[in-house]
Amino acid sequence: MWNYSEKVVDHFLHPRNVGEIENPDGTGEVGSLACGDMLRLTFKLGDDGRIADAKFKTFGCASAIASSSALTEMLRGKTLEEAASITNKDIADFLGGLPDEKMHCSVMGREALEAAIANYRGEKSAVINIEGEVICECFGVTDEEIKKVVRENALTSVEDVTNYTKAGGGCGQCRGKIEEILKEISESGRQQIPSSIKTPDHKKLSNVQKMHMVEELIETRIRPALKHDHGDLQLIDIVDDTVFVTLKGACSTCPSSGTTLRQFVEKEIQKNISKTLKVEEVKN
Repeated sequence: MWNYSEKVVDHFLHPRNVGEIENPDGTGEVGSLACGDMLRLTFKLGDDGRIADAKFKTFGCASAIASSSALTEMLRGKTLEEAASITNKDIADFLGGLPDEKMHCSVMGREALEAAIANYRGEKSAVINIEGEVICECFGVTDEEIKKVVRENALTSVEDVTNYTKAGGGCGQCRGKIEEILKEISESGRQQIPSSIKTPDHKKLSNVQKMHMVEELIETRIRPALKHDHGDLQLIDIVDDTVFVTLKGACSTCPSSGTTLRQFVEKEIQKNISKTLKVEEVKN
């Protein structure tokens, strides 16, 4: 049984903004009944250029309904530029988190939003078709879709990809190709990391070395990603193998901040510096 937050349960049992707007300014449709999940999102702009109304129709599980409902609430009052910056992580955080196995529902919401905004701007039809080679025949997931989700959410395993896209969750024949994509992105990411923060041969590091390398990784990789979601992080100290940080901005009040620390900040530090390092939050 999934461990749902109270907010997920509330938006599932009492979904907001169900339906379809007549003569909408933007329409986005993703998924298919054959794959088990489908979402149609419509929105209407007010005279001030902000989203005055947003509605959804979906076929899917409790998480799909809750994610769609949450997205429509998040959109109201936003400009298109502000709406375009909403990520699948924002949707999950709004709901107080989603089970890992249900994160694909938040991704579906983000994709429907992208399609709806593109439709308004005349760039695409209402139905999103992500370019690229179809990797997962069972769920129609392309390599470009997998790459986008992996980069946006710092995914590192085939299981992660399945949780976020469903790819690999059917017959399993595409799992090898997913591993190749993960390896390609991982190697590309390592090439972009400054040589000064790479740890050759996993040799034992002094505290001064750890501090220098962690500071540089935070500035070049971690803080930019958090700032994209209006959050931030400050390095406080490093004691032995424990990195102490303080979350700032949106991260400081986010109910999923613990997940951010473990699944993103700590994973990045362990992957790029040392597997022995742990991250702990220091509350203000």
